[in-house]
Amino acid sequence: MGRERPTILQIIPELDTGGAELSTIEIAAAIVRSGGRAIVLSAGGRMADRVTAVGGELVAFPAATKNPMKLAANASVIEKIARKEAVDLIHARSRAPAWSALAAARRAKLPFVTTYHGIYNEKSRAKKLYNSVMARGDIVIANSRYTADIVKERYRTPEERIRVIYRGVALDTFDPGTISSARIRNLRKQWGVEEQHRVVLHAARLTRWKGQSGVVTSAARIRNKFSDCIFILAGDAQGRDDYRNMLLQEIAAAGVADIVRLVGHVDDMPAAFAAAHTAFVASIEPEAFGRAAAEAQAMECPVISTNIGAPPETVLAPPRVPASARTGWLVPPGDIPAYEAALTEALSLDAAARAEIGRRARAHVTNAFSTFEMQRATLAVYDSLLKTRLEKKFIDRTQLTPTTSITGAE
Repeated sequence: MGRERPTILQIIPELDTGGAELSTIEIAAAIVRSGGRAIVLSAGGRMADRVTAVGGELVAFPAATKNPMKLAANASVIEKIARKEAVDLIHARSRAPAWSALAAARRAKLPFVTTYHGIYNEKSRAKKLYNSVMARGDIVIANSRYTADIVKERYRTPEERIRVIYRGVALDTFDPGTISSARIRNLRKQWGVEEQHRVVLHAARLTRWKGQSGVVTSAARIRNKFSDCIFILAGDAQGRDDYRNMLLQEIAAAGVADIVRLVGHVDDMPAAFAAAHTAFVASIEPEAFGRAAAEAQAMECPVISTNIGAPPETVLAPPRVPASARTGWLVPPGDIPAYEAALTEALSLDAAARAEIGRRARAHVTNAFSTFEMQRATLAVYDSLLKTRLEKKFIDRTQLTPTTSITGAE
């Protein structure tokens, strides 16, 4: 048997915003709940305080660097930390720090786990080598079956070293029953949305592959059908000011400046989905998981998503299921007529039909994509390498004291 209180070290560049960052915090919480010790190495960010809030230990560390010389130095520092803190396992969640973490784990003879959070571009041999560190874990966690198949194809990673663990949705946070009307009113006021208007919400950072341009074009095509609709593009530019300015120009050129709004980062995403009539995931490149589609469904908000990457695993739509089982719509990326048709169908639903889709959607996410399930399965990975009992303790303690999310919404 492994140690009664194992120490797990996670490393991630920053803790600013995003699914990988939120997963880091949620796994730290699960480690602590199961009686383990959770250390997170990161350069910090707006979510950094949440590590200590869940009982973890945050160590300020230059994990965001990609400088080869600094990566080598980081490996030595991680090894020293691992030995000093009696770390039992190292878990890396991003490529650059993963190289340092891998070297440290091998020197310290520790198990090494990676989570493959994204589908990285590989346009050269050098880039493929750089990315390959994420497939070098003793166990590689893939955040969808789509991601797992990419790992197998690119790196010939055997199936027995891969675990598919879907990104979890915090069902207590993304719960329509807990969202006050005041929270919804506050957001709508911030967005300049009147009471009589319906919202189509696109929640994603501002980057070309997330497909905001297609949303703008779709807004122009349906405005005469649905004059009560406002399109909200929620997400940080994260330094991509040229792209943001391009979107503003596209909005003006399409004549939809009155109905399409760039609102920046939104802290209260549960309220954002509660305020929306329909969510739109318009990515034109594959999503490794597609957190927005899962969170929208948890909030009983019908979702339209492009049918590439992992969303076909999370959104139920014909022909995969009968129309009576649908939780949303799947459309080809960049297919504006298909976007228009799906938006028309979603916005034409009567209240009863929309509510029924919403109930099915939340049940679907609850069954397959909860934070609890992600935490449990990740602890099981640690147990398989350390011969510990973290998973069982986590289940037992959660049943005794149901966990309450304190990680907030990102």
